[in-house]
Amino acid sequence: MIQLLISAFLLSIVHAAVPNHWLPLLAIGRVENWSRSLTLKATVISGFAHIASTILIGLLVGWAGLKFATHYHSLFKIIAPAVLIGLGIIYLLLHLLKHREHHHDHEGKQINKTSITSIIISVSIGMFFSPCIELESYYFKAGEFGWVGILSVSAIYLLVTVSMMVLLVRLGMNQIAKLDFKLLERNERLIIGVILILTGIAALFI
Repeated sequence: MIQLLISAFLLSIVHAAVPNHWLPLLAIGRVENWSRSLTLKATVISGFAHIASTILIGLLVGWAGLKFATHYHSLFKIIAPAVLIGLGIIYLLLHLLKHREHHHDHEGKQINKTSITSIIISVSIGMFFSPCIELESYYFKAGEFGWVGILSVSAIYLLVTVSMMVLLVRLGMNQIAKLDFKLLERNERLIIGVILILTGIAALFI
């Protein structure tokens, strides 16, 4: 049991460190001028959404077997990258429109504020539909210890993954704060759009 929990703990750390789990949130928080607390809150929400689907499938795996996860793996792997690529395209379009509306900066900021909820929901949906199938194998071993083992593994996945995502976003924000972005301000949406699209494309092959 101890070996199982330690393995789940280490795998959760590695799992959370994958860039497409936290980099999009860090980038979106920057380009949308979100506060530190809002960016971290969005990270927690999307992290919970991601692990929630992983746990739900894990419970089903313990009941129905690995074939279920294997059968839907290809579908899950497409949805999340598609959401990231879609958001990236939206930011590219916003970049193109920015030059036409540069004299409405105040109104543009207000639009960003009202779109906070939709952005967080979009990212969370993408994260929900990208469960970590690799983690599911531990549910078979956990099943040997009954619900105690299953719930213990689930708790580790949830707490470690979300905590690690928050830590990485926070460290990233600290590094960004040290940089001078004056030269990049005019092209922020272009840059974030490219980052999201490349992250989404990479997620299709990783």
